Amino acid sequence: MKRKTLLASLALLAALPFISCSKSESKSKLTIALLPKSKGNQYFVTCEKGARTAAAELNAELKFDGPINSDPAKQNEIVENWITDGVDVICAACENKDSISTALKKAQAAGIKVVTYDADAQPDARSFFVNQATAQGIGEQLMDTAASLTGSEGEFAIITGTLTAANLNEWIKYIKLEQAKYPNMKLVDIKPCDDQKDKAQQEATNLLSAYPNLKAIVAVCSPAVPGAAEAVKQAGKAGAVKVLGLGLPSENKAYVKAGVTQAVILWNVEQLGYLSVMAGAAVAKGELAPGAKEFTAGKLGKMKVEGDNIVLGKPFVFTKENIDQFDF
Repeated sequence: MKRKTLLASLALLAALPFISCSKSESKSKLTIALLPKSKGNQYFVTCEKGARTAAAELNAELKFDGPINSDPAKQNEIVENWITDGVDVICAACENKDSISTALKKAQAAGIKVVTYDADAQPDARSFFVNQATAQGIGEQLMDTAASLTGSEGEFAIITGTLTAANLNEWIKYIKLEQAKYPNMKLVDIKPCDDQKDKAQQEATNLLSAYPNLKAIVAVCSPAVPGAAEAVKQAGKAGAVKVLGLGLPSENKAYVKAGVTQAVILWNVEQLGYLSVMAGAAVAKGELAPGAKEFTAGKLGKMKVEGDNIVLGKPFVFTKENIDQFDF
């Protein structure tokens, strides 16, 4: 009996270095959690693709979870779960700026590093915001494109995601400011689609009925662009009512090539997910701290840091002439 006990003890002692090593290796592997506004939205599916590429390059574990549809309460619940799980980094696209900030501050208090992307939280609820483009640049590009397509005159309407989405409201603010350059254009209505293509289609159908002289529909969330296009197509108003907005080339290519949608405006969404994870990892490793002017983000190279914002780039306009060149 004593001999068996001694042998068991010796076996355990022999295994300890390996057990210790395994724990150490596990601890050194960052766990990064990516929170989308809604995980069924193709925009965020594409973000996830870029995030997974970054995580693989960093040898980090990536968790991806979010509401099925845009739901601030569900986002908070997921953040709370990640705090319990003890993840190292949270990268969050915030549906409601104020609502999620309390949960993100709690995560920070628990030692979790927080960066936001796509849509920001309160500044003290995260270290950095990975900004796809400046709100002013997005709003001005949308308005200028709408003006170009309509000859700078006529009625236009906006379809947004939700009325509480901070980034969408910021873009709309700059659309309105830029509208001052076009006195013969009139914004007649703003309708939410809750980030759902079918609801965007219904809202666009209602707008076409309510405003028979409508010249353009401007969509400021990705599901709204194909939704509005389908409504215009079914109403037999392709070309007469211009459709433009922020969306993925892949989701809108058929409508663009058919002449139903005239312009899709966006940035490289896959790169946004990639940059967000790279930024979160850099903060966790102490490679990116307040006051930094730049940091190296993997294959994207050196990225400029402006205050607490990391800006991916300027908006790009996809049209019938160039849309085949892009596969995201």
